[in-house]
Amino acid sequence: MRESLRTTRGVLRSLRTYYGGRARRAAMDRLHREFVRPGDLVFDVGAHVGDRIASFRRLGARVVAVEPQPALVATLRLLYGRDRNVAIESVALGAREGETTLRINIDNPTVSTASDDFVRAADGAAGWEDQRWDRSMTVPVTTLDVLITRHGLPAFVKIDVEGLEADVLAGLGRPPAALSFEFTTIQRAVARRCIARCAALGLVAFNAALGESQTLIADNWRDADAMRAWLDALPHDANSGDIYARPA
Repeated sequence: MRESLRTTRGVLRSLRTYYGGRARRAAMDRLHREFVRPGDLVFDVGAHVGDRIASFRRLGARVVAVEPQPALVATLRLLYGRDRNVAIESVALGAREGETTLRINIDNPTVSTASDDFVRAADGAAGWEDQRWDRSMTVPVTTLDVLITRHGLPAFVKIDVEGLEADVLAGLGRPPAALSFEFTTIQRAVARRCIARCAALGLVAFNAALGESQTLIADNWRDADAMRAWLDALPHDANSGDIYARPA
């Protein structure tokens, strides 16, 4: 019973955090409008409580929302289950199909992860002191390529999976027109792998948004080497953000 109440509080906290304010919604829509047009198909990998889904739908896109956590899947179904332009896939993504152990942060479910390396990197790191992964469960894993076969090639893919972004990209053989992946300063090596994979797929121009700013850092997109240099120069307390990749 106590765990159920903590789960409910954690989900409500995330809803308050990520659905707050007209200014944030407007900034998110401006950013996504760079990549998404009405009628486009978008994959939201690590959909969490669905604030990005809301933005993509406001822009007229069809959405495949990927989320393995049962409490968050239930939230997504409550919010979007009657929208025929939103398909909810209750799976994790990786380099190949199978199963994985998902470590759940009950009090802050948006940082739940299937990466033991992510949990180790967060242990004792400044800014992560209060995070605890205190429950685990087995979840099914599929790949981006399988979802593309099922739903079609998306125009844009957003990936936010707490340390497994490079594994998700390893399961992609056909690049979308653009994509984004989350980075953290506690795991810069994961972001470097993602940059390399994007470049191998032909997505060779990069930009970034820090934290939840929903604003690209530069008008001019940069190549892979410049993006890695920017990432390496970030101070630790920058914490996280999203890197965007597209063809030149």
